[in-house]
Amino acid sequence: MLPYGRQEVTEEDIAAVVRVLKSDFLTQGPEVPHFEKAVAERCGARHAVATNSGTAALHVACLALGLGPGDILWTTPITFVASANCGLYCGAEVDFVDIDPVTRNISPDAFAEKLQTAEKAGRLPKVLVVVHFAGRSAEMREIAALAKAHGIRIIEDAAHALGGAYEGRPIGCCAWSDITTFSFHPVKIITSAEGGMALTNDAELAERMRLYRTHGITRDAAKLMHDDAPWYYEQQALGMNYRMPDVLAALGRSQLGRLTRYVDARARLAARYDQALADLPLRLPLKDDATHRSAWHLYVVELDDAQGAPSRRSVFEKMRASGIGVQVHYIPVHLQPHYRRLGFGPGLFPAAESYYERAMSLPLFPTMTDADQDQVIDALRGILG
Repeated sequence: MLPYGRQEVTEEDIAAVVRVLKSDFLTQGPEVPHFEKAVAERCGARHAVATNSGTAALHVACLALGLGPGDILWTTPITFVASANCGLYCGAEVDFVDIDPVTRNISPDAFAEKLQTAEKAGRLPKVLVVVHFAGRSAEMREIAALAKAHGIRIIEDAAHALGGAYEGRPIGCCAWSDITTFSFHPVKIITSAEGGMALTNDAELAERMRLYRTHGITRDAAKLMHDDAPWYYEQQALGMNYRMPDVLAALGRSQLGRLTRYVDARARLAARYDQALADLPLRLPLKDDATHRSAWHLYVVELDDAQGAPSRRSVFEKMRASGIGVQVHYIPVHLQPHYRRLGFGPGLFPAAESYYERAMSLPLFPTMTDADQDQVIDALRGILG
């Protein structure tokens, strides 16, 4: 089965991991700060805080922004559940903003309309989690202006978007947000096996996130409240064990050196799909332009029933039977059973639900060969042509 995503682990990566395995530090050693510094420099941010998953990065970001009971977090329905769950972890309420059917990201118009209603009801969110779906940045300038006018803090969930750019600046620079988070899961742009990172330009937010990722414990003598003994440490907040081990940071830092090559390879394959599928009854993703450079984590098509395309399920099953590991990203979060129990259900976010009925992700990864891609194209043309 040709998968929709696949990591590449090179001999260089293996050597980097082995060096750490032979060193004195497997967990809290020098490799994590080296990785943090490298990612921050690559993205143009001042501070980076590594975690053991992208979900953990979202959680500590919410905690650092003071999200808690009585607060509200908004995000998009078209994302992995972690983008919403991070609010629930903090005891906050969660709600959603519908997508733009063309960009598949949060719609600025829907955001503006929902803000008006929420302001009248006294239910403005404290935090907005903006997801850069499939690697393409949302319209951050417009969204950030709306959020700032209402005192809303922004987290960019850039799990799909490391290596992408918006308005000529790297995604992760935090020019339009308080915090940006990344994921290093194996199918993402680079991998540390599991891992995540939160970037910010605010030193205080970075300090809070470091505290929350390490049990809420500090050994910093300047911050200790009750003793100064050389063995002394303090738990100053209720934190978690969200630390990234050195061995995983070594893998991530090694992979980061190939980030440009990986994104370029994904962009080339996406352009090849664009050309090969243009005449089929499909809605293709937006191309890169002067404002947006996608990291192309996913290549998502939508079956166009208005042009006679068969049902998504039929195409999905036939592609899988042909050995093509297509996937669907994502089931709208508000339709998940847990969120239905919170009062959500069908009909609330029509653009997201319409997208979901037709969406299918085609295989895309940097080591994919032209022959691999031709296999996908030929199978899809055989079904739709």
